[in-house]
Amino acid sequence: MFGSQVLRICLLCSILISVSVSAGSLHTPVPMVAAVTETAVSGRQQANGFVDAYLRSNTETLSAIRKKSRHTFRTMDKVLRTYKLPLELKYLAVVESELNTNALSKVGAAGTWQLMPETARDLGLAVSDSIDQRLNLHLSTKAAALYLRDLYGEFDNWLLALAAYNCGPGPVYKAIRKSGSRDFWALQQYLPAESRGHVKKYIATHLYFEGKESEFVLAE
Repeated sequence: MFGSQVLRICLLCSILISVSVSAGSLHTPVPMVAAVTETAVSGRQQANGFVDAYLRSNTETLSAIRKKSRHTFRTMDKVLRTYKLPLELKYLAVVESELNTNALSKVGAAGTWQLMPETARDLGLAVSDSIDQRLNLHLSTKAAALYLRDLYGEFDNWLLALAAYNCGPGPVYKAIRKSGSRDFWALQQYLPAESRGHVKKYIATHLYFEGKESEFVLAE
């Protein structure tokens, strides 16, 4: 009986060694986790520099937006409360359009929340040659709130939801697979440059209007 136990142990060891060789090392997961953590810390530190530079170069613009924002933010707050979403999400519209209801991008995004035509239609807005409800502040805010709620439900992470708002869920999932992490700071290098910059602009804009970093950003 003792001999058969030894044989089984030897076989088990052989299997484990084989698996470890094919994977590279029995200790591979540990340095991978450490590397992801280090990347996240480094990314957060780099973001601090981005935020400082962004605020220095955009203070005049943000100040002008603040002066005209009272009515717009009041409308947005009402909608965001209805959907039980963080009120600070309204600052995403500052990044998107500088609160310009008639903003139109080169790729066809329009309105305060810069919704693409197909996305807007999926969210219940009418977009045609004769009408474009993306230009209606209340209706577009409602659509954006629904979209942000869905994105957060999909990723369970506000920074990833903000990134997906810019580039769509596909590139975010791709970044998750490549990085092996769902931490924005660890996977941001695999996102489109515009999208990772978009999230950092949001963080900077929130800091400008609130005087502090968003609690849900700090919690990610």
